[in-house]
Amino acid sequence: MNAITSFARRVARRLVARPDPPVSTEYKEVDPERVADVSRSLRDSWRDADIPERQRQIVDSELAEYRRGKPVAVFDALVDILRWNVPDLRGSSLLEIGCSSGYYSEVLATKGIELAYEGCDYSEAFVALARRLYPKIPFSVQDAVKLSFDVASFDIVVSGGCLLHIPEYERAIAEAARVARKWVVFHRTPIIHTRGPVTYTKKAYGMDTFEIHFHEQALLRRFSRVGLRVVDVNTHSIGWDEASSDALAMKTYLCEKSGLQESSHSNDG
Repeated sequence: MNAITSFARRVARRLVARPDPPVSTEYKEVDPERVADVSRSLRDSWRDADIPERQRQIVDSELAEYRRGKPVAVFDALVDILRWNVPDLRGSSLLEIGCSSGYYSEVLATKGIELAYEGCDYSEAFVALARRLYPKIPFSVQDAVKLSFDVASFDIVVSGGCLLHIPEYERAIAEAARVARKWVVFHRTPIIHTRGPVTYTKKAYGMDTFEIHFHEQALLRRFSRVGLRVVDVNTHSIGWDEASSDALAMKTYLCEKSGLQESSHSNDG
């Protein structure tokens, strides 16, 4: 390793795109032959009843700063990509898949984006908290790979940082495209560039979970196969993934629904 490469990696480690240690720790790469079994065995970890309150403590602090006008990169990524690209944003209907406690409804409202927000999540505990905090907003318990909504039910569908925790992420992408009328956003997506997808186990809010880091080219091809055309990308953090020896970026993709999609029940990767 030459001196320049060594220096670049030292700098990149300081900027690593993973969450701070109190949120996610102990990343361990999963052997490719065990990915299916491990990811499926841990998929329900996010249904743990203790996670919503632990996450909300962090979110409340970030929201307070955001309301005071302080930038929050991950919040601004969604706000900016919608404002810049979506005409007639005011009054649009928006579904957030993997909405957690529904806090992105507040993020959008803080920036004056008036639309009809609806949220859904795999976790009953998250949905219960969202309903308590935002009683005027509709929330439902949904599985991202088999949504109950009709075709083209929402102008905009946001996959809210949940794709990385879904073993059947190809089906989740197809479902997001199916229920969207025009736009699909894949928010807070961990991206690597020379290999992947790579699956890790980790501790998140003290629970054993898993996380997928996606190979960008393969992911964009998957979007295309379900009739989604990427029109804008926001990279809101970038660092270095030691295990894969690759740049790790957290990205938000805005896609326009532009063609026929394949079935969301396809088993083809």
